[in-house]
Amino acid sequence: MQKPDFALPSPRAVQAQLLKILEKADQASLASALRLLAKYRSHVLQYELATSRPAEVQAGPFRGMKYVDHSAEGCHLPKLLGCYEHELQPLFEAAIRSGYDHVVNVGCAEGYYAVGLALRLPQAVVHAYDINPGAREMCAKIAARNGVADRVRVGELFSSAAFGEFAGKRTLFVIDIEGNEAGLFAKASDEALAGGDFIVECHDAAPGKISAPLLERLRRTHAARLVGHDLPQFDLPAFLERRDHLDQLLSIWEWRGHPTPWLVAASRQRPPSAFFAAVGG
Repeated sequence: MQKPDFALPSPRAVQAQLLKILEKADQASLASALRLLAKYRSHVLQYELATSRPAEVQAGPFRGMKYVDHSAEGCHLPKLLGCYEHELQPLFEAAIRSGYDHVVNVGCAEGYYAVGLALRLPQAVVHAYDINPGAREMCAKIAARNGVADRVRVGELFSSAAFGEFAGKRTLFVIDIEGNEAGLFAKASDEALAGGDFIVECHDAAPGKISAPLLERLRRTHAARLVGHDLPQFDLPAFLERRDHLDQLLSIWEWRGHPTPWLVAASRQRPPSAFFAAVGG
């Protein structure tokens, strides 16, 4: 049995958090208590998986990618299972068929998309940015583990001005920056954005709704639409088939506190591609 590279939260610590939450006997507190216990159970399942087999993505566009036992932030099991953000999987497959010279992943976390796309797009250079030093370290580690470290360039901050560095190049931008999308795009020129293709996670709850104004802006130069959430239709691996239904649900739960639609946009400045068709151009 291998030792995972993360520790489970202490049951006593979780109990203390739970009791503090339940000091108020109202609907909001009960909802917070449920979320706390659900995340703890997710961690337990993650730990059990990590002790039983090497960390490797089981399905989806990045099947076979060597991974790590925990994520830099957020959920982890859906990534290992290969159903993470399953709504985007047809779009990523279309992007892979389209081919790019550059992929820019802003908010790369530990590198699920940065390293996964480097594996699937062997001609591309991947530029992975994250302001979290731990995330950057993990991304570089996973890139090395998968033999693509020479094409995954890990950096700290991607500024609005940096869009211009990729003007005129075949570039896919994958952006997830936890609510800071409005600021990043507000200072970018239309000219710098016009030639790129985009997959942007829109955190509409904080602060304010970004998806609608960004969609309106990019439609001037792109075929663009929003992708919402739905429940995955996913064949569970054998080790989960023996679990009760709640454990199965928690294994594919992505811990989202509110809807985060994705904006997908394909440039009209380039010849039509598989990605352009998938977006609906």
